[in-house]
Amino acid sequence: MTTAAPGYLLFYRTRDENGCFSNFSAHSFTADGRTWKTSEHYFQAMKFAGTPDLEEVARTGSPGEAARAGRDRSRPLRKDWEAVKEDVMRAALRAKFTQNGACYEALMATRGLFLVEHTVNDAYWGDGGDMCWTCERAAAGECLGKNRLGTLLTELRTELERDAVSDKPKKVSESSST
Repeated sequence: MTTAAPGYLLFYRTRDENGCFSNFSAHSFTADGRTWKTSEHYFQAMKFAGTPDLEEVARTGSPGEAARAGRDRSRPLRKDWEAVKEDVMRAALRAKFTQNGACYEALMATRGLFLVEHTVNDAYWGDGGDMCWTCERAAAGECLGKNRLGTLLTELRTELERDAVSDKPKKVSESSST
């Protein structure tokens, strides 16, 4: 497990130890009535829900191609995208991590750690590369990146831990009145 500072786990590249946390990891899942190659495919395609562009993005061969197609501003974004994008990401993550046993186990193995998508390439979903989350500036909200993907994964893990506890069978009392 790659930790940069006590209490934090970094991820970014799919080939790294924590690669399944990346939206580019090759872990398919079913959501909204179809199978998605990656969570990146799902997320980028949902920018165009209800349009033919959704199908075009969904059919791209790789997550990188899906990302490029989703960022192509010649395709009009759905009007509510900014309001729903985090809910779309939550849905993708929940489906991916509950339908792929290895991903689920990897996520649950991070208990007690805060997950950080560490990259200079993304200051919204990632940390923007500044590693500010290890300093006092993070508490003041002064970091370059928001690390929303890491935060949503950390929240999902907490929800799944809570679900696992509530789903455990209750012990039946061995004493009975006679």
